[in-house]
Amino acid sequence: MSLDIPSSKDPFCLQRRNLSGGTAALSDWGFQNETDPLTDVLLGSPAHLQHLSTSSLSRKHLRDAPCNIQVAQAQHAEMVSAYTHFNVTVHLHEPTIELPMQVYARDSSVMTPYGAVITAMANWWRRGENYAAIRTYEKLGIPIYDMVTAGTFEGGDFNVIEEGCVLIGCGGARTQEEGARQVQSWFDAEGWETRLAFIDEYYVHIDLMVVPIAPKLTAVCLDCTDPEIVDWLKAKGHEIIDVPFQETMALGCNFMSLGKDRVIAPTLSTSLIGKLRARGFEVAAIDMSEISKTGGGIHCMAQALCRGS
Repeated sequence: MSLDIPSSKDPFCLQRRNLSGGTAALSDWGFQNETDPLTDVLLGSPAHLQHLSTSSLSRKHLRDAPCNIQVAQAQHAEMVSAYTHFNVTVHLHEPTIELPMQVYARDSSVMTPYGAVITAMANWWRRGENYAAIRTYEKLGIPIYDMVTAGTFEGGDFNVIEEGCVLIGCGGARTQEEGARQVQSWFDAEGWETRLAFIDEYYVHIDLMVVPIAPKLTAVCLDCTDPEIVDWLKAKGHEIIDVPFQETMALGCNFMSLGKDRVIAPTLSTSLIGKLRARGFEVAAIDMSEISKTGGGIHCMAQALCRGS
């Protein structure tokens, strides 16, 4: 684990974004594509994890079978071991007792080629995660691209489909349209192709149902994804691997691409894992059944900080 400050050519600042677009890419951090080889990842510690009512999924498990926190912590440790097995450098937010959901490191920030975006969390008990994220990026020497101010916006709704193209989810409960359109306007100005996906708030974030696997290869739950989004992906030349609805609702479409045909995925995603292994992918299958009761999966827990080519 690391929070050491690397040598950096990009000094830390709180707003690196060029307001008219044309922001220069970072020298040492960031990535162009979520499927390029992952070198550095930001995770949150489950040291103070609690099972709270954050979504329909977490509420269901609270009623039926609440999370065993010790088992959840052990599952998280196995996930960390998978990253280190693949030679990915793991950076951790400083554990804070007041931030019991900080384990979902994707929500409080978004990494881009230009710096980190600090998001605006919807649940009041998670808003401190945004401030903690700023401290983490300062320790790492990663400048802030900008901060979302127009409305709520969470990192699971910023989905880089391919270089220069982002799918932005908007379900209303966690990411409001005002926040989504603010972020969209920034990346429109940078010359990106941006697409808003209006989703039912039941699905929480767009990365529950759409996650890139490899260049022009994307996992999608066809049962719950807007056909217009599917057609848009296909028109861009993406091959779709369908993840069944029941596996998707158990966060089976919420995995992490490591690049070079390597993936970390939950063991319950049997359909996706089988299809990927048949294609020659190396899949680290991790049991996340207990920790995911608290409302998120492998993709929700990870923020890529740097990817190579």
